[in-house]
Amino acid sequence: MTQTLKAGVVGAGVFGGYHAKKYAELEGVTLTAVFDIDLSRAEALAQPLGAQGFDDMAAFLSAVDVVTVATPAVHHAGAALAALKAGKPVYSEKPLAVTPGDADKMVVAAAERGLPLACGHQERVVFQAMGLLDIPEQPLRLEAVRRGTPSDRNLDVSVVLDLMIHDIDLALALCDGEPVAVEGEGGMTRSTSLDWVKAEATFDNGFTAVFDSSRVAEARERTMKVVYPSGEVEIDFLARTFRNTTPFALIENFTETPAGKDPLGLSVAGFLKAVRGDAPRPVVTGVEAAAALDLALAVEWAAGA
Repeated sequence: MTQTLKAGVVGAGVFGGYHAKKYAELEGVTLTAVFDIDLSRAEALAQPLGAQGFDDMAAFLSAVDVVTVATPAVHHAGAALAALKAGKPVYSEKPLAVTPGDADKMVVAAAERGLPLACGHQERVVFQAMGLLDIPEQPLRLEAVRRGTPSDRNLDVSVVLDLMIHDIDLALALCDGEPVAVEGEGGMTRSTSLDWVKAEATFDNGFTAVFDSSRVAEARERTMKVVYPSGEVEIDFLARTFRNTTPFALIENFTETPAGKDPLGLSVAGFLKAVRGDAPRPVVTGVEAAAALDLALAVEWAAGA
């Protein structure tokens, strides 16, 4: 596929704006349309970028070749399934869906039509930029902390689906095993879903992943330690630095690479390469995102959701 792709974004909120601007910047694609149930919001995002706003989904889908879904999470599946059934490849923001059944429907709809289904777990791009996904050892343990200060955004889902799911996806990307047991605790302080959760997942190959996430913390914190048989890697995602005691070389200046500077752009570009047939798959597939959702929901259940 060599022609310029016409891209559409579903959702004119903050993340919809990020995706719309990426499509407007990237080569080989044109932002053509923005859909929102509030037409004025759709037009306010679309028109400055040379696109058209829509509040009619059928008309929106007929105007585009590829679709990004950047609505609140509870609406991801509905919008994505409509696009897939219309024959449009889909990039969904995370989480892929909020129920396993909806995630499975999305994966099946994409597979039946031979369409790429990508998910926006863009921390994978950062791991690739660092070289972490190339370490030829299975990790023994992962400890991830991801805390944010109070915000009114994303309160339609728990902190697990909002923040922790990034680290869950990274754990699954690093480990070849399957989770077999989950323990957790959590609580609610300002919404009707979990606002803080601490959990531990045990895998069938002996790997252990410990997750600590909050969206009611006093200060932001995003760190990860990965323990290997030969050493450790400690990452500070906010400072964008790491310490490596393994014998495997990592990319020290990863923040200066294209992926390190713009993980969202590289994630979207990877989706477009898969659409064109220039890559066998997007950075994170629908199948992988569904697996992350499964573990995330197991964490919620263990934490008392």
